[in-house]
Amino acid sequence: MTDIPKLIPRSSGRLSRLFGALVLKLLGWRIVGAFPNHSKFVAAVAPHTSNWDFFIAISVKLSLGVKIRFLGKHSIFIGPFGWLLKKLGGIPVERSHANGMVKQVSDIFYQSDSLILGIAPEGTRKKTPQWKSGFLHIAKSANVPIVPMALDYRTKTFVIMPAYYISEDIPEALKNIIALFDKNMAKYPNQVSGSEP
Repeated sequence: MTDIPKLIPRSSGRLSRLFGALVLKLLGWRIVGAFPNHSKFVAAVAPHTSNWDFFIAISVKLSLGVKIRFLGKHSIFIGPFGWLLKKLGGIPVERSHANGMVKQVSDIFYQSDSLILGIAPEGTRKKTPQWKSGFLHIAKSANVPIVPMALDYRTKTFVIMPAYYISEDIPEALKNIIALFDKNMAKYPNQVSGSEP
């Protein structure tokens, strides 16, 4: 079982933890690695090529009892579905302007005593030429580290990697973080963004 350091924000709910653990057990997934003892960071979860990625990541979050938030377009946070998204950790944001979103999210970090923000750096499960760098700009602006987390379908392992601290060189940081993820980890390796055809 992965140890949870004292500074990591926790979520209550024994039933939620049991449900998450049961789902992972039924699907044959396990968790390896350790969280850093930080109350705030960006969790960069990759590779992202399938709807299953979100389902497995949510099950990991529930099973560990860790409070991990994620971003969503503000327009989907309506009615019962919007309530459920917020309950699962969703944060509604206005995504019409990329730079505006970076400021919105960094402001949320500054206003929070603790916040783990889960982001899929590719931005989509479809293959694109390169990863988006927004998650790095958010981490740099909020002065928090990146914690890379991998979904390895080869071994059905959710891997929590050591914290990565952002320097001034965003392109170099992006290159270094991408190098941590083997495209063959993905459910659909040929759909991994930024990989060769």
